[in-house]
Amino acid sequence: MTPGRFGDSRRRRIGLLGGSFNPAHDGHRHVAERARRALGLDEVWLLVSPGNPLKPRAGMAPLADRLASARRIADGRRVIATDIEHALGTRFTADTLRLLRRRFPRAGFTFVIGADNLVQLPRWKSWRGIARRTALAVLPRPGFTRPALKGQAAQALRRHRRAPGAVRAERFAPHAPWCLVPAREHAASATAIRAAKAWGSTRDRRGP
Repeated sequence: MTPGRFGDSRRRRIGLLGGSFNPAHDGHRHVAERARRALGLDEVWLLVSPGNPLKPRAGMAPLADRLASARRIADGRRVIATDIEHALGTRFTADTLRLLRRRFPRAGFTFVIGADNLVQLPRWKSWRGIARRTALAVLPRPGFTRPALKGQAAQALRRHRRAPGAVRAERFAPHAPWCLVPAREHAASATAIRAAKAWGSTRDRRGP
């Protein structure tokens, strides 16, 4: 069931996988399913961003198209595509998490990111507050996993790293944990998919 912006009081454990999904692909589904199983999550929400502040607008497909692509890789029950950030009027993860906790007070949220986003985490608004209040699950990404584990965020948060099983707790004090979820690195890339489509379109116009 697609989460409504007014929320509900159901108790469940929810993984939040945010992104542009420009477009969504098998790698996103792989990350969602691996995180769900490793962390015992009831659901994983694919948070289709209305506009990532760290990404250029050029080449970004309309929200409706990106949401449709996310729905194609979701099953609507355990993996759910949603544009709830658009409904809430948020663009920054810190603001989204604050409103989600208010609207879904009995839900336990875990933020799911790829290793590439762990590298970028210090550029996010209120990133230390995000890590303090919300458990983080990091999935390997080709070319990023080792640098991420040596990067600024991982070093700053090294005392709070735990095994995936320890991240299943719903309440954390004084600091939420983070973990690296064991998984194979999935090579799918939205950038590569867009480039392949652009190349194919150019080839079609030029002929064989």
